[in-house]
Amino acid sequence: MKYCGFEIDGQSHYGLVEAVAGVERITRLLLKAPAETGGDIDDLPSKRMDHLVFAEARLVAPVRPSKIVCVGRNYREHAAELGNEVPGEPLLFFKPPSSLLAPGGEIRRPKLAQRVDHEGELAAVMGKRCYKLGADEDTRPYILGYTCLNDVTARDLQNKDGQWARAKGFDTFCPVGPLVTDEINPWSGVGVETRVNGEVRQQGNTRDFIFSLGVIIRYISQAMTLFPGDLIATGTPKGVGPVVAGDVIEVSIEGVGTLRNPVVDE
Repeated sequence: MKYCGFEIDGQSHYGLVEAVAGVERITRLLLKAPAETGGDIDDLPSKRMDHLVFAEARLVAPVRPSKIVCVGRNYREHAAELGNEVPGEPLLFFKPPSSLLAPGGEIRRPKLAQRVDHEGELAAVMGKRCYKLGADEDTRPYILGYTCLNDVTARDLQNKDGQWARAKGFDTFCPVGPLVTDEINPWSGVGVETRVNGEVRQQGNTRDFIFSLGVIIRYISQAMTLFPGDLIATGTPKGVGPVVAGDVIEVSIEGVGTLRNPVVDE
């Protein structure tokens, strides 16, 4: 099942996304937030609506997390390209919910930063509350679905500050979308690609994670409660690099789609 966030007449809604005659369309209006289903989005109540071509819809972020937990350096080659050691356990940081940005929204390069980088990655949307999961507990029943995320980063501020809250947390620094799906399996391998102005900058696969998604979620749950709707960003492949005003960043994930956002100066 796939769903998105979209806007009609100034009101935000969730909608079911289905292929009709080979074209993805929003076919039904979802009457509850998908994260409120207890992890089974197939049970969502919905009602009929006039179909909208998905590619023509005005999209909004398909998630409303209480927190966005991110994993740094989860690909060996990405750690190496920034001159960092491979971490011995998951390296966690937060992005604030205020950094969320809709598909198509403008990423603003802040005046405070000299270098702003793209970081395309897979994100998991939590579907059930979890805390202190067992060492061998299967985390997949706790996941509602998956989406694309761009962990936009003010690289010079990250290096200057030593901790990452400011560099990762600017408004517009967390584009998410274009939809959420439960029809992929990161454990078996999902391709992740980032393009800037059509040029491929990053290519990776979730098979190359240092820490699997299961390890990541169990690790996070030892420290904090994960709530339905919370977003887990799983790390970015090598190839991160700077963007400037006028660039268009596309994060594509196999089986999910493409998250596209232009860049402007503040």
